[in-house]
Amino acid sequence: MNLIANVDNQWAIGKGGKLLVRIPADMKFFRETTTGKVVVMGRKTLEGLPNGQPLKDRTNIVLTRDRNFRVRGAKICFSADELREELKKYPSEDIYMIGGESIYRQFLDECDTAYITKDDYTYSADVFFPNLDELPEWKLVESSEEQTYFDLIYHFLKYEKRV
Repeated sequence: MNLIANVDNQWAIGKGGKLLVRIPADMKFFRETTTGKVVVMGRKTLEGLPNGQPLKDRTNIVLTRDRNFRVRGAKICFSADELREELKKYPSEDIYMIGGESIYRQFLDECDTAYITKDDYTYSADVFFPNLDELPEWKLVESSEEQTYFDLIYHFLKYEKRV
């Protein structure tokens, strides 16, 4: 399974239920990488998407404890075990954890690849991605050339879990 996120220098991913920054090239990378695949998210991440609706051209799976939660166009799971059972239906390499923080932390050990867009900036934030640079089981295997969006410098990174 895969993880995909945009993080800042402190591995922050959001504040107040919103992304910290929207970089067009990062959004394009996300769209191209996940289209036709399975995206797994928490309820708050879904609610933060445009119009709070599932992403088109993907299999959307939402994990929530709210047993009354329903949304058209997404499979709803009410426990991590139920989600794991649902994910057995799909090839592991086609599954992308897309947030938020609790989803990333719960499934980090079950993933083997992480696609990280790392911004050279520190935002005010309240949710964070696990810092892969501090976890010995994760190794940075690819880094893009420096990218810029106005005055923001960022890199596309790929991490893999050491075997």
